[in-house]
Formats: sequence, structure tokens, C-alpha cells
Amino acid sequence: MSATTRSRTPDRLCAEAVDLARAAAEEAAAPGVVGEHAGLVSEGDRVVTHFFECKEMGYRGWRWAVTVARASRAKVVTLDETVLLPGSDALLAPEWVPWSERLRPGDMGPGDLLPTDAEDLRLEPGYSGEDEPAPNAPISEEMAQLAEAEDAEITPQAPAALPLVPSRGSIASVAEELGMRRARVLSRYGLHVAADRWEESYGAKTAMAQAAPATCVSCGFLNPIGGSLGQAFGVCANEFSPADGRVVALSYGCGGHSEAAVMPTPARPAPPVIDETRVDPFPLRPSPDSGSVPVGPDGSASEYGHS
Repeated sequence: MSATTRSRTPDRLCAEAVDLARAAAEEAAAPGVVGEHAGLVSEGDRVVTHFFECKEMGYRGWRWAVTVARASRAKVVTLDETVLLPGSDALLAPEWVPWSERLRPGDMGPGDLLPTDAEDLRLEPGYSGEDEPAPNAPISEEMAQLAEAEDAEITPQAPAALPLVPSRGSIASVAEELGMRRARVLSRYGLHVAADRWEESYGAKTAMAQAAPATCVSCGFLNPIGGSLGQAFGVCANEFSPADGRVVALSYGCGGHSEAAVMPTPARPAPPVIDETRVDPFPLRPSPDSGSVPVGPDGSASEYGHS
């Protein structure tokens, strides 16, 4: 019989070696945790695995698996291996997740280092100077002429005659001015992700902003930031604000707005007017023609009251 057509019918002697398998499981496990025989499966020619219930706490649904085997034409069954395996309804630990996927904002503490992936989508290459044109390149001559023309009015003599040639027109100086002289800078995706995160935490849709008297765009405690994000965000500098030191959207707001004290107060209804100079007459007896007092035959009204 070839190796690819092995029989799946359990070997009779291996299938009958239940006591041998139980003894091996009890030797590997703690006393009293090996339960009833839970079946067997044929692993190949003269190789059978016996399963026993596991009664150990914390291993619900697990089974002791003991594999026994028999050599060809031998009548003695030998032990192959003993292992604890989970069943179909076993209680398993959650699937392992790499630390880079488990990390959340705020998890870093003092002394922690967070290496950045080389393919991080939030970053893109900055200007390293490798693409700087050679000194004899035509573009360099053009930039030198441009720098000389720009500096003609602020230098005492021609820039070409100065000890150090100005570098205002060089690519490196422009990159330095734009903040690009770094190995990597924020990509457009990184800017969008950060903006969405800040907008969710300190944006117009938060409960604090909904109850605020005004937005941060008119608050004196808002410290503007540069770059494209400065069109929608700033840094709060109010120590009493819940967003102190945080990047906040210009549409955010809180009760610590700088103009909250001078904002017009809502109109109040006028107090009731009490006229204490006017006297209202109050008759001691009802009028005869009011109908509440019977009139006698002589036309006089009966008096009611205390005698």
C-alpha cells in the first residue's frame, strides 16, 4: 500500500489500547483531571489518537490527546505522544494581535520608545539634499542670478563679490524655510487622519462646543498654528479650559471663552409695578342693588354681620 492511500480504519490493537493511553494521560496531567474516554481517530497506518475529557479548571472543552502506534507486524502497542488540545467548544485565549496594532493613543509613558514603520502612510520623504543640482548645472546658475537680483538692494555690493555667496535662491534654503529639511514629513493622508482625530475630540460636534457661548475662532486664548492645518485648528492657552494645551478646531468652544464676560446678557422681563399711593375703596356692606341682600317691605336692606 502506498503512502498516499493509507487506510483510515483504526488499527484494532491500537484502538483497544485505551488503558495504555489513559495511563499516559494521567502521568502527564495532574491527578484527577483526566475524564472519560471521548473517542479516537485514525492518524494513519497503525497510528491512533485517543481523546480523554479534561476536568481541570480553566480548560473547558479541552481534551487530552494520546497517540499510540504499532510497528509493522508487531503485536505490542507503544506510546507516541501526549498533548492537551482544544475541542470544538473549548475556551480559548483571544487571537494574538501584534503590539503595533494594539497600541492606542495615550499608551506611551515616560521612557517608552515607539519606532515608526518605514512604510508609514502618515509620513513621506522630506528634502535630504540629494537632489541638489550640481554647481555647474544650468539651474544653479539661474538661481544664482535670481539670488543676486533679489539681494541687490539690501547688500552694500554685488552678492557675487561678497565673501560668502547668499543661498537665498537655493533649493536647500527654500526647503529650510518651508520646514522640509527633515528625513520625513507628514503626508497628505497623515494630515487628514490627524485633523479627523482632533475634530472628533475637540470639534463642533462635542457636547462642550454645543453648550459654549461662542467658538474658538473669536477667543483670545486661541494660539494660531502655522501650515495648512492653521486654517482650521489652533492651540488652546486657557488654563481653566478642558482643552488647555490641546489642538482645537476653530469651531470648538467652551465656557472659558475670553469674551464670555462681556457678551450681551439675555433680556429679562421687567419687574412688576406696585403703586403704593393709590387707595382702593373696600365697602363694609354690599350694595343694596347687588342682589346679595334681601330688601324689606319698607325698602331697607337687612343687615348681616355680627351684632
